[in-house]
Amino acid sequence: MKILVATEKPFAKAAVDGIRNIVEGAGYELALLEKYADAADLLKAVANADALIIRSDKVTPAVVEAGRKLKIVVRAGAGYDNVDLPSCTAKGIVVMNTPGQNSNAVAELAVGMMIFMARNQFQPGTGTEINGKRLGIHAYGNVGRLVGRYAKAMGMKVSAFDPYAAPAVFEADDVEVVCSVDALYANSDYVSVHIPATPETKKSLNYDLLSKMPKGAALVNTARKEVIDEEGLIRLLADRPDLKYATDIAADAQVELNEKFGSRVFATAKKMGAETAEANINAGLAAARQVVEFFRKGETRFQVNK
Repeated sequence: MKILVATEKPFAKAAVDGIRNIVEGAGYELALLEKYADAADLLKAVANADALIIRSDKVTPAVVEAGRKLKIVVRAGAGYDNVDLPSCTAKGIVVMNTPGQNSNAVAELAVGMMIFMARNQFQPGTGTEINGKRLGIHAYGNVGRLVGRYAKAMGMKVSAFDPYAAPAVFEADDVEVVCSVDALYANSDYVSVHIPATPETKKSLNYDLLSKMPKGAALVNTARKEVIDEEGLIRLLADRPDLKYATDIAADAQVELNEKFGSRVFATAKKMGAETAEANINAGLAAARQVVEFFRKGETRFQVNK
């Protein structure tokens, strides 16, 4: 079996070394395609691969067609909207993610961005503290739970909305359950967004919803840019000079946002949620283990295209 690791943004050397040990230790062949500049390079490399491990790289229908021997694709990270699931499913290719491996890195960034915005991006002037403020967590999965834990440790009052989370999860964390997304936004000084980009969620954070946020509130998005209705956000920030927006995924209209709203908005230079040495290694090793377990035992626990 040949396992291809295709990463336009490569894993750290320690992660690559660990992946090699796992793959070759299982008796399989490892191939690396790093820092490739042309999608054609991926099409060529995947042609004789049985498995593909990626990060933010796009698995398009063309990649699926080129990967005639592909049996599994593993996205090293939680989100998998960069993989064309229908094409993979049609070809009988199993697609997995590695949930939880980047969670701590993203959660720390989310809390850091709250503080950053509360303190006026560390520019001169009087800021505020997050202690005592109300935090609403939109989606209470691995990342959301960690954000809640860290926020509570800093004195924030935490509530969450997630219709898919089990009640026992909220009870275990002693977090208030909010019964509607409208109520979450209306009663939170900060909202931390962790929803995936799906047909139902894309552009769901719109003018009407965000306008319910209380005076001086801030929205922190470490999820996906597609969940934001950018036209609505621009209109909202113009109408509500008290609101702030921080994101780990620069908006398509980020230049306009920066020009119009200055320090009330912030976007990282590139998606930084998983950009820690620890997350890089954790996700890479998890992806390699999942591929090996799939070939050895048929393990599909983290399959996302069932």
